[in-house]
Amino acid sequence: MSAPGQARPRVAVVVGNPKPASRTLAAATHLARELSGGEPDLVVDLATLGGTLLDWADEHVASLVQQVGEADLVVFACPTYKASITGLLKLFLDRFAPGTLRGLAVPLMLGAGPGHALAPELTLRPVLAEIGAPTPVRGLYLLDSQHDDPAAYEPWLTAARPVVAALLDRPTPAPLTGARA
Repeated sequence: MSAPGQARPRVAVVVGNPKPASRTLAAATHLARELSGGEPDLVVDLATLGGTLLDWADEHVASLVQQVGEADLVVFACPTYKASITGLLKLFLDRFAPGTLRGLAVPLMLGAGPGHALAPELTLRPVLAEIGAPTPVRGLYLLDSQHDDPAAYEPWLTAARPVVAALLDRPTPAPLTGARA
């Protein structure tokens, strides 16, 4: 976690959508800004890494894993595929040894309909817990069609902002008015 008095926590976003520059990426970046009050320090769009995710000796991927592990707050996001997380995100998460992800983790999943609303809690959060990531707030599920509507985030953010801020030892960031994902 950030040291007391530090201006802002280190924030990372990890997106496991097979499509680069996806709606999932936009939603995750928006969520990170809303929780931290600023732009994320690191954005990992896993779709851009290609086959390097399968190469356990790849130094760039190893560096990304280390940087994500050192962040104070990480938004992990992916679309809902077959009622679960994507294999792309799972490949990246498999790189973390237990206890190497020390910052707060926020699970975010997007889907086409409300039928998979529990997917972040039932499929992503357990994987994060297995690698030791503290997940102090429930996962957020958004409909794809609402990824760019700030109002769709507000009920979840109202509950999550104070918890995340308290755990990061920061004042609760104000909502970013007029922000679009």
